Amino acid sequence: MSERTKPRLAMEIPPRTKASNYPQQFAHAVAGRQKRALGDAFGLTRYGVNLTVLPPGVQSALLHRHTDQEEFVYVLEGRPTLRTEEGQFELSPGMCIGFLPNGPAHHLVNLTSEEARYLEVGDRSEADRGEYPEDDLVAERAGGAWRFLHRDGTPW
Repeated sequence: MSERTKPRLAMEIPPRTKASNYPQQFAHAVAGRQKRALGDAFGLTRYGVNLTVLPPGVQSALLHRHTDQEEFVYVLEGRPTLRTEEGQFELSPGMCIGFLPNGPAHHLVNLTSEEARYLEVGDRSEADRGEYPEDDLVAERAGGAWRFLHRDGTPW
C-alpha cells in the first residue's frame, strides 16, 4: 500500500506547521487553533478535510462566509459555540452543520474550559472568495492558495 492509500490514525497526521494564513494583523484571532489536513495526507484535491482542535478561548476563524465553497462541520468532542450573523448556538458531540455559498457569516468559538475537536470539510473551488463582515478583509483563491486583500482590493 502506498502512503496515499494506507489507513492512518487521524491524530498521527501532523498538524499544519503554519497556524494561520491570515495577515499578521488577524492571525492572533486563531492563535492556538490546531488543524490536521487529513485530505491533504491522502492527496485529495477536490475537497479538504481537516481535524481541528480548539483549546478553550480559541476561535476557528474570523467571522466569514464563502461565495462559492460549501462547508460542513461535524463535532467530535467538546461544546464549541457556533456564532453567526443570526446569533449563536452551542454545539455538542454528534451535531453537524452545513454552510451554503453566500449564506450567513459564521465561525466556531470555544467558550468552555474543555478542548473542542471537529471535522471540517469544504470543496476547493478556485472561484471562491471569503468575505469577513466584521473586518477589512477579503480572501481570494489564487493558484490553489488564499490571497488576502482589503475590502477596497488593495493587498495586505
